[in-house]
Amino acid sequence: MLQVNRGAERSDEPGVLMVAVQSGDEDAFRLLTRRLYGPAIGLATKVLGDRTEAEDAVQAALVKLWRQAASFDAGKAKVETWFRRIVVNACIDRKRALRPVQPLELVAERASDDPDPEVLAGQSARSRRIAEAMAHLPARQRTAIALFYGEGATMNEIAEALETTPKAVEGLLARARVELAERLRSLAEEVM
Repeated sequence: MLQVNRGAERSDEPGVLMVAVQSGDEDAFRLLTRRLYGPAIGLATKVLGDRTEAEDAVQAALVKLWRQAASFDAGKAKVETWFRRIVVNACIDRKRALRPVQPLELVAERASDDPDPEVLAGQSARSRRIAEAMAHLPARQRTAIALFYGEGATMNEIAEALETTPKAVEGLLARARVELAERLRSLAEEVM
């Protein structure tokens, strides 16, 4: 069992837990998983655009964290930052492996209990068009956009997660914005 302060208190600090995980402590791994899962699933869902795929990516990332715990170096990054990079890489791997399928809403109609179907249809169509535009972005650009706008990550954090430089992240974001603007030009005109 993981103990801190001469055995008096149990710590759920990720850095302390990671040291125990590196020693093979399964209880510490369970606690660390609880700490990292929420932010990881949020990030993965934004990157992949699908909750089920995100759960699979996070599970793969957690397995990798357990198997590669010895490679973690607290002097280079915080546990959360290191794990975020693992999650991003797992998402990119899943994105490359995914084959496009037709969205369910295009295949079947469903009844809605919402009071104003016309407004909801417009919002749904806009959301779908934005998701489709995001899906056309290369995986690294989509990830950079999701981290920057969805997670509020800094350029340095994104650079670390993508294993690149902040300057390269600026380029990824710039290219992604241009591509999204082009793909969403008609949507912007409809809103105005």
